[in-house]
This record gives sequence, C-alpha cells and structure tokens, in this order.
Amino acid sequence: MLSIFRKILKDESGATAIEYGLIAALISVAAITAFTTVGTKLSGMMTNTANSLK
Repeated sequence: MLSIFRKILKDESGATAIEYGLIAALISVAAITAFTTVGTKLSGMMTNTANSLK
C-alpha cells in the first residue's frame, strides 16, 4: 500500500497537463484582449472614415 502511495506522489504527468492548460488559458486571455482592443480601434477608424465621406 505504501509503495502505491509513493508512486502516486512521484507521478508528475498530471502536473504537466495542468501547466499546459494554464499556459493555454493565459494565451487565450491575451489574444481575446488584443482582438478586442484592435476591433474597437478599427471600428472607431471606420466610423471616422464614414463620417468624412458624408
């Protein structure tokens, strides 16, 4: 029983999967923030262009 418990404590494959998941989540949050900022600025630029053409 003790040897099984030691194997579980030494197994790091789950920790690696969690780390990859956290990295993917961080990249996703950064991408969403960047796309939102670019989209807002692009929308403002298009609005200014449309108003200039009137």
